Amino acid sequence: MTIRSRVTCIAFVLILGASASASAKPVCDNRTGSQGGFFYTVWKSGGDACITLGRRGRYTSRYQLRAGENLVAGKGWRLGSTARTIGYRALRFDAGTNGYLALYGWSTDPLIEYYVVDNWGSAFTPPGGQARVLGQVVSDGGVYDVFRTQRVQQPSIRGTATFDQYWSVRQSRRATGERATITFRNHVAAWRSLGMKLGTMNYQVLATEGFGSTGGSDVTVWAE
Repeated sequence: MTIRSRVTCIAFVLILGASASASAKPVCDNRTGSQGGFFYTVWKSGGDACITLGRRGRYTSRYQLRAGENLVAGKGWRLGSTARTIGYRALRFDAGTNGYLALYGWSTDPLIEYYVVDNWGSAFTPPGGQARVLGQVVSDGGVYDVFRTQRVQQPSIRGTATFDQYWSVRQSRRATGERATITFRNHVAAWRSLGMKLGTMNYQVLATEGFGSTGGSDVTVWAE
């Protein structure tokens, strides 16, 4: 390689490095968008919380939240699918005392917020001790308990509203660092058998959610 070619190559690498750095700025405000071929969402009710968007389906997060403060953020798809099989790898998930790693999304008509929870924090197992187990889903090497809860006049994708939440919560936490799969159709079928029907699908992400605690994550998501 000539000196000129070597200099050109080094300059090109430096430009690529600068572009990668520029695209890796933290997102610390409430927004949705597209990056790396994936949809992303960031919503928080206060506190010190940001995500950094990586290549393709990767993102990292960090949060320091006081009591009553909440973050939900992740990458996935602008249009959810009841038939999608989601693959992901969480290289790091530090939930703190209260946080989730979950497939998360919404439907409309009816307005439903849903979770398939694979990992959670040390002091709170979602959706809480008052919820009653309605059934179970056996899927992707684990057993999930099914719950249905309701939020009354709370923030939603349609503004302040009253809506149901559907939950599948894994009985044992997924290990970090491993390739994992969520076959969403299995959860949808179990929910439907219990009278829990989704409407028109809105966004669908592999989300990190934190409540009143300190934590963070390093997650990559894709469609199988």
